[in-house]
Amino acid sequence: MGVMSIGEAAAASGVTAKMIRHYEDMHLIPEASRTLAGYRMYSDKDVHILRFVRRARGLGFSIKQIADLLGLWRDQSRSSARVKALALEHIAELERKIAEMQTMKTELERLAHCCHGDHRPECPILEQLAGDSPADAG
Repeated sequence: MGVMSIGEAAAASGVTAKMIRHYEDMHLIPEASRTLAGYRMYSDKDVHILRFVRRARGLGFSIKQIADLLGLWRDQSRSSARVKALALEHIAELERKIAEMQTMKTELERLAHCCHGDHRPECPILEQLAGDSPADAG
């Protein structure tokens, strides 16, 4: 495709123009070349990098982790063990988050079960959030 505008790069990569500018500001992707009028212009290589970032974000990698992955991707002398280690760290982080979310879900299910959900104003969910439940006294 050659050289394209930010809108065309956004469409080609699946990354919004706003996020492209954000990634540039964070130095996650190289700053785009500019026309004489100051418009950003992107190459096929830039779009390839944007797709990499989009896929990594889709897997939940942080900006820092994506920067590390991009560095490894560009480093032809990299060890795949370094890439795998990053992935395994991320898996462990995701497992912690899943456990936290499961705990939240279980607690909300318990509170929802205790709430009558009728016309009465008493609500264990609101009482718990406000710290007014007997379990919080003490």
